Amino acid sequence: MTQFFGHNYIGGQRSATGTVKLQSVDARTGEGLPYDFYQATAQEVDAAAKAAAAAYPAYRALSAQRRAQFLEALADELDALDDEFVALVCRETALPAARIQGERSRTSSQMRLFANVLRRGDFYGARIDQALPDRQPMPRPDLRQYRIGLGPVAVFGASNFPLAFSTAGGDTASALAAGCPVVFKAHSGHMATAERVADAIMRAAHTTGMPAGVFNMIFGAGVGEALVKHPAIQAVGFTGSLKGGRALCDMAAARPQPIPVFAEMSSINPVIVLPQALHARAEAVARDLVASVLQGCGQFCTNPGLVIGIRSPLFTAFVQQVAQLIGDQPAQTMLNAGTLSSYGNGLRRLLGHPGIEHLAGSPQAGNQAQPQLFKADASLLIDGDSVLQEEVFGPTTVLVEVADQAQLRAALNGLKGQLTATIIGEPGDLRQFSELTPLLEQKVGRILLNGYPTGVEVCDAMVHGGPFPATSDARGTSVGTLAIDRFLRPVCFQNYPDSLLPDALKNANPLRIQRLVDGLPSRDPL
Repeated sequence: MTQFFGHNYIGGQRSATGTVKLQSVDARTGEGLPYDFYQATAQEVDAAAKAAAAAYPAYRALSAQRRAQFLEALADELDALDDEFVALVCRETALPAARIQGERSRTSSQMRLFANVLRRGDFYGARIDQALPDRQPMPRPDLRQYRIGLGPVAVFGASNFPLAFSTAGGDTASALAAGCPVVFKAHSGHMATAERVADAIMRAAHTTGMPAGVFNMIFGAGVGEALVKHPAIQAVGFTGSLKGGRALCDMAAARPQPIPVFAEMSSINPVIVLPQALHARAEAVARDLVASVLQGCGQFCTNPGLVIGIRSPLFTAFVQQVAQLIGDQPAQTMLNAGTLSSYGNGLRRLLGHPGIEHLAGSPQAGNQAQPQLFKADASLLIDGDSVLQEEVFGPTTVLVEVADQAQLRAALNGLKGQLTATIIGEPGDLRQFSELTPLLEQKVGRILLNGYPTGVEVCDAMVHGGPFPATSDARGTSVGTLAIDRFLRPVCFQNYPDSLLPDALKNANPLRIQRLVDGLPSRDPL
């Protein structure tokens, strides 16, 4: 059995100078597991941030090829995590083994994907405007731009994806790819998992010769504020609650030097079911929708928490089908006691609202989450009532019936920013409701047609972001290769000699990357 130390990771070394210990917990039973973890002291938080800052000059100076080798070595280390590791994650999260095995593969795959990004070089964003000394009335200087990493990044682990959005998850992968050392704040819900993954990162860093402080990890409650406020930290990546994300944004904005926070926080991911789709395939839509709502006990950022349809006998029958399916579902164990408590609070908020009717689901009892279905009056969206805008994280959804196409537009206009929106429709629906797509473009980061949002592909085109409160910055994504942009900034060189330019901007184009040269894409030397 693998030994656990429960130590923080600072500058390539283990550290445990504090006296406060935290215990890992079995998510199904609530019993303590035999693993203790030392909460980071203020001095250790400071040391971790300074270690990342010390590593930054050397790490960002490495070639993209060297950083790619590091990410690929890390991917190999993640793939090598064995069945004992999978069983450990299952105990800490109550997630099934198949889910963890799939998430492990996704986590290593995104490391390899970012390695590919580094090798192809488009992340540099290289632009060259050559000098025009004879231009009248004013000559133009030689101007060349590329992008560099912002500096040390604080990353906060998410509870619902113990691998893909945690220690070696998308925020860590994209920050490391950008040339930014990471200080990772481990999530209290899976600390033993975090230690095993941190060990994998450290092995990869050692075998590929990375600077000692390229990755650091701290444990503990209350250490996040000191980390975000530390002057060495230059950006923050976070996935979690709206309350937590807003708190981090406020801390970062109040610093003497404000820094960006890329926080994924809250989304109800509306699904719009159009009339002809119900006529053609209501039963299949009801079945697939309920499967999406209940997937992973509803603990997905993209869980469909709102379903909107137009009043008709077909929609009434559809509502009954969904209610029957929800009512037949068994209770499920959630990630941890805190998540279950938040789910219960969200249900009580819905149950206590006069404009919301409970349609299906057994009362909450014990330490498991009962799936639930509600129906809300459309006026709650149109009039701006906040109750439907607040995510209920768990296996539940709310149905809204609108009177007609005009009220559907009004309801969607009342929505705040979301990660996703889904349209379920036939070709005739799409012609009749053609205004939905441009409307939803203003509201969400990803629009799905005849699919369900609980599946986020890791690829170049994916957007896992959206307007507030889905995220704190709608210009980015936390999944897909565009995620690297969050941790890069442009630098321009004016009239520099070729010998002093970075390789991405030299005349010979030694990296053989595509660049924008005098307004035209080119891979050729100048």
